[in-house]
Amino acid sequence: MTAPAPAIVIRPAVREDTGLILAFIRELAEYEKLAHEAVADEAGLARQLFGPTPRADVLIAEVDGEAAGFALFFHNFSTFVGKPGLYLEDLFVRPQHRGLGLGKRLMARLAKLAVERDCGRFEWSVLDWNTPAIDFYRTLGAVGMDDWTVQRVAGDALAALAAQDAIG
Repeated sequence: MTAPAPAIVIRPAVREDTGLILAFIRELAEYEKLAHEAVADEAGLARQLFGPTPRADVLIAEVDGEAAGFALFFHNFSTFVGKPGLYLEDLFVRPQHRGLGLGKRLMARLAKLAVERDCGRFEWSVLDWNTPAIDFYRTLGAVGMDDWTVQRVAGDALAALAAQDAIG
């Protein structure tokens, strides 16, 4: 006799999930060898995700009632397409729950939301060394944007650039 299939639920996060979301972020940062960059705190996340002007959305994947993974995403805008886009910031499934199709289910749900919200694109970035993730994304039909390079201004450089606005 085979064991029953686990009950899998994908649901929107609520404010009470903030600590869980932070735990997922820290686990992802550890996996990506970037734990030193994960400086988010619970109060800040609660304010940014569930405050008066939410800056991002989160889906939680559960297996038999246990939190197993998450996807954090937000909208951007494509001037070329003339439509909003959906940008996936983080996707993570805990190791003990991998192989159940949770990543694919989360990505499919995000694609469905992108279609429902009239988005022209669904995009994300992946670390060059993360071949398991890249291979997974290829199975979903994703293509790499090899002609593009991500740019970032953060920390002191961001503050210095912002200060230049006053200079004119």
